[in-house]
Amino acid sequence: MKYLIIFFSAFLLVACKKEQQQSAQSSVNKDSVKTVQDSAATDPSTGKISIDTFPFPTEIKECSCYFAKSKADFLAEKYIYADDAGKTAYMKLDGKRLALNLLSSSDMEADEELSKEIENDDYKISVKGKKIKGEEALLFEGTLMIEKPDGTIVKTPIYGECGC
Repeated sequence: MKYLIIFFSAFLLVACKKEQQQSAQSSVNKDSVKTVQDSAATDPSTGKISIDTFPFPTEIKECSCYFAKSKADFLAEKYIYADDAGKTAYMKLDGKRLALNLLSSSDMEADEELSKEIENDDYKISVKGKKIKGEEALLFEGTLMIEKPDGTIVKTPIYGECGC
């Protein structure tokens, strides 16, 4: 009788463990199907660069250039680019607000044209504009070009002004 109880207890113990292992494996399989993603195979680049609007930077205290995608956005103060006339440019790209060093800036040196070059590890940015004729203020229309190291290029029209 004693051996029968030991045998029956051992049988129940083994049977319960096997059932628990099967249910644990099936739940792991369900979860892993939903969450397993190889980050090395995932391409985070969608082939686009998101250019987001932002309010005028509080860091800029004096002379500056600031641009929007259109005259309507400019009047609504939805800027996509601002700089402090010589040192730092501000943009919001791919959801991140960036402060970038200006490499070169030529404000109306020749033929009332504006040219700025900005570059860091993630972006190469070029701003080209021409003074709008007939305007008293230094209003410009032009093109903003952003290039990533992977070759992605985005061009957008800009409208804005430079002044103190």
